[in-house]
Amino acid sequence: MPLENLKETCKKSITVGFLYEANRDRLKWNSLNGDAGFQRDVVDKNLHRPGLALAGYVELFTYNRVQIFGNTEVRYLNHLTLSERLKAFRTLLQFDLPCIVVTNGNSVDPELLALATENNVSMFQTPFETTKFIYFLSDFLDDQFAPQTAVHGSFIDVYGIGVLLAGRSGIGKSEVALDLVERGHRLVADDIVMVTRKGEGILMGAGSDVVKHFMEIRGLGLVDIKSVFGIRSIRFQKRVELVVELEEWKKDADYTRTGLDHQSIAVLGVEIPHIRLPIFPGKNVTVIVEVIAMDYLLKHYGYDAAKEFSMRLDNAIQERSKGKRAIDYFEHDFE
Repeated sequence: MPLENLKETCKKSITVGFLYEANRDRLKWNSLNGDAGFQRDVVDKNLHRPGLALAGYVELFTYNRVQIFGNTEVRYLNHLTLSERLKAFRTLLQFDLPCIVVTNGNSVDPELLALATENNVSMFQTPFETTKFIYFLSDFLDDQFAPQTAVHGSFIDVYGIGVLLAGRSGIGKSEVALDLVERGHRLVADDIVMVTRKGEGILMGAGSDVVKHFMEIRGLGLVDIKSVFGIRSIRFQKRVELVVELEEWKKDADYTRTGLDHQSIAVLGVEIPHIRLPIFPGKNVTVIVEVIAMDYLLKHYGYDAAKEFSMRLDNAIQERSKGKRAIDYFEHDFE
């Protein structure tokens, strides 16, 4: 499938049970009422602190988010009488909440816990302070609900730059990737690359659970890169920073000659530098991909070879217009 027509997918929901089990070690939380409410769905990656809702204002209550009880919410409830606490808690439970998380190791009244269990709402407790907990859980939910697409290609870490090799089936992407691995670079994924948009402008690439670091070489078959080249030859994920599209040389095609006209391609709404690389028998594509990665590094640190050459050319033209020779003096080196 052409890169311009990639199919974007997004998760619509995850269950509370999955959310809890996937983060038991990371968030060090525990369930206060067993598996009550584990079948409920989390449909929003954002979190909510229901301070105003506990006080009775529910006009703008985003109840479909994970609800966070920090020190503010807990202390507000504690200054109420038990009957008032129950009334405030029932105000929340009239809505279809995914779950409630109590942070900072705060305790919950048994009466409130029984009310949550009765309404089939999970209540979790974590020792993490609220800010730290929100950071970790938001990162997880952002990943779960992030837009994702599958790209047919090979993804390599070349000198620390994530290079996605694209092109038609059979053009030689895997062979180039294998040559790069043999030269000391690291394979992230081959054949199917799962690309996920993190935040607003970051693309992360990884292999699928089935393919991992296996590579198909036509005429040879499947090769396990980690077993053949060792653990240093692979990595599990990498930021996608360059797209190099391999295509057959076409005599009448318009290829960039100077590099002044930078091209990009939109993947999941993120603009990525896009290089169309014509290939033909005898062309050392592997070395060219290495140079593309190093040139990208130079640009990242503020040096653009095309702009530097253009500036030198302009200066040379100005000097020639003054009657100066291209080379002033050869000194005494006659080799």
